[in-house]
Formats: sequence, structure tokens, C-alpha cells
Amino acid sequence: MNAINQPVKPAAERAPSYYSASLNYETDYPTLQGSVTVDVAIIGGGFTGIATAVELAERGLKVAVVETNKVGWGASGRNGGQVTGSLSGDEAMRKQMRNTLGDDVDDFIWHLRWRGHEIIKNRVARYGIDCDLKHGHLHTAMKASHMDELKATYDEALRRGMGEDVSLLDAAGVRAQLSSDLYCGALKNTRNMHLHPLNLCIGEARAAESLGALIFEHSEVLDIVHGPRPAVVTTGGRIEAKQVLLAGDVYHKLERRTLKGLIFPAMGGIVTTAPLGELAKEINPQDLAVYDCRFVLDYYRMTADGRLLFGGGCNYSGRDSRDIAGELRPCIESTFPQLKGVQIDYQWSCAMGIVMNRIPQLGKLSSNVWYCQGYSGHGIATTHIMGEIMAKAITGDLEQYDTFAACKHIKVPLGDQLGNPMLAAGMWYYQMLEKLR
Repeated sequence: MNAINQPVKPAAERAPSYYSASLNYETDYPTLQGSVTVDVAIIGGGFTGIATAVELAERGLKVAVVETNKVGWGASGRNGGQVTGSLSGDEAMRKQMRNTLGDDVDDFIWHLRWRGHEIIKNRVARYGIDCDLKHGHLHTAMKASHMDELKATYDEALRRGMGEDVSLLDAAGVRAQLSSDLYCGALKNTRNMHLHPLNLCIGEARAAESLGALIFEHSEVLDIVHGPRPAVVTTGGRIEAKQVLLAGDVYHKLERRTLKGLIFPAMGGIVTTAPLGELAKEINPQDLAVYDCRFVLDYYRMTADGRLLFGGGCNYSGRDSRDIAGELRPCIESTFPQLKGVQIDYQWSCAMGIVMNRIPQLGKLSSNVWYCQGYSGHGIATTHIMGEIMAKAITGDLEQYDTFAACKHIKVPLGDQLGNPMLAAGMWYYQMLEKLR
């Protein structure tokens, strides 16, 4: 069944989130039945898979996407909705990529910071995707050492010609932007964006479909058949392809022999309040997205209908919290005391794929089977960057892909059994270190 113009259906198959309750279109793609032949088969209907599908379809390739649940079901449709120029693992990238790129490494990383913004803005405009896209972001400081970090970022932005996009604020400057006394300063960036991620992901799926891509939901992949003509096998069907891309991030259990121990789940909690009415304009008059400088940070923004969407408290055990609202309410009330006792309408969790060195993982499982994963909490912009890089690689331009594929990654024995305790210990260490700064 074609997904376009289907009425919104009850979101029982999705996380009970604000996003699933405010969809423009619910998807109703068919389950894969029988055999399909395409140029590229993509496993995973989140941002990585869908963004790559759009890129490949725009290049004239026949693409099929298979998703176990529904398009945007995982982290792509549950995250904080912030599109920022922060990259996961940029310092680790700089160290490892210097061997490949030499003195050009800083320029390469700086370009990556903003490439995702360009792709998303252009795609939203080209395909008319309604996803509440807005500009404006504050990176907030809670102590003097945070301001030192923000000043360094600000100075680099000025050197790179972004003077019209950034401004460094003191405590009074922040209070002019937010009705909160929590911060001693901030970096304001009007190039950064925020949006409704699930509507973006579904809008991009519709764009891919309009270009001839096939999309299948409720089609769990059981096996990838390697060989001269690889194939993707599901319970009800099979996709024959010239090339395959595994783009399931932390949600799949495929190819464990190669991928086990490389990526680990961390659970983030998000809540959304009841509509705040005029209070929304009082606490955040510029409608800015916000996150702070802490290692385990809080992040928030206003929704299109005037709710506060607030996330934080990342859990590196890999297990869901039993009371997300109970954990985040004190954070909301310390940020905005005027919201004490506010009604919370939605609460949900989001599993993020964490990589030990925070560098996205791009590689090959065989000569014509690729994988792309691991954005460590910076997924919206980074997935779109990686979608472009993977589409280039699949169509023969390997330059950027090779730069990432050459990076060394830590493979943890026993996979999640050891990896998640290591991440939890690392989180504790950095939290303690932060308190000493």
C-alpha cells in the first residue's frame, strides 16, 4: 500500500511519545513478500537508511529499504530534535585522521560540522517536508570552565567566517534569551536548528518513495547472504541486490561475529509537558533549542504547540528507566522554577548507539556489503552526513568513506556484557572529573 496521504492511525506500534502523537502522516508500507531485485538493499528505516536511500535514488539507483518495525521507529523518531554543529568524537577524529589528511584534517572536520545542516535544509525545501524546522540554539555554561570551552568554540567560529551566526553571552545575556537563572553564560548559534525528527524521517521516506525507492515495514531481516550477488532474507521474502547497506545502528543483532563489541546502547529519557500557553513565550521567547556543557547534559526546546520537550540523564547501563518523568521533573523545575508541578503529558526513552571513541563506524562486511553506525547522541546531522558519504561510496566515490573506514575502533570482548559496564564506569569518571574543574 502506498504510504502517501494515509490518515494518521493510533500509534500503538510506536513509542508513546509526543512525536508519534503529532505525526503529519502515519506510515503503512507493506511487509516484504516474495522476491525483489534492486541495485541496493538497505537494512534499517531510520535516518541512516532513509537518508542514504534518498541520496541513492537521486542518483538514479533502484533502492529497497527493509525495516523491522516502522519507519523512524527507533532513535530517529524519538530524539531531542536538535541539529547542531557538534560532532561526536571530533578530537579522536582529529588524532586518527591526521595520518590520512595531514594539515587538512581541521578543515575536513569543520566542514563535517555543518554539512548535515545543509543537507537537511535543502531536502526539506526540495521535497516540501513539514517538520517544524527552526533556527536558533544556546550552548549553555554552568560554571567558569564551561565558558572557557565556549570561548574557544566562539573564536574558531569567528576565524571560520561565522561571525553573523554566533554570539557569546554572559549571564545577563542568557537571561534575555531564557527565563532561567541556572546559567553563567552561553554560546548562541543561529545556524543550528531544531525540528520534529519523526516527521522529518517520514517525510524523507516519502521523498525516497517518490523517486522510486521501495520501502517495507514489519520486515525483520533474518540473514544477509554474502557473495557476488548479495541478498537480504526476511521471514516472508528476499531482496536480491548488487550491494547491501546495514544501517540499523544499535537496534539490530545481525553480523554479530564482526560487529559485536563495537557499539553499545545508552538510554536517554525525554518528556513533554502539557501546552504552556503564554508561559512558553515567557520562558523561551526566542524559541531556542538548548543544551548545557556537562558530560551528562540536559537538553530542551519548545514544540510547535508550545510544550516544553526536555531530555537528559543518559543511562549507560543499556536499561530503560522505570520513571522518566520522575527523574526529569527536578531538572525541569531547577531550570524553570515557574514550571513547578507542571503536567507531563508524554515520557519515553531513546536508545543511542555509543562508540567507545565516539567516531562513527563505517566499514565493509564483505566486498559488496557495507555498514554505517554509531553516532553517540549526535544522530540527526551526522546520519545525514553519513548517508551522503555512504551513497558516494556505493556509487564509486570512496574518498570520504576511506577516511572514516581507516579509523581504529576498540572492540570490547563479550559485547554488551562488558561494554555497557565500561561505559557506565567512564560516565562516572567524567562526571567526577567535571565536578573538580
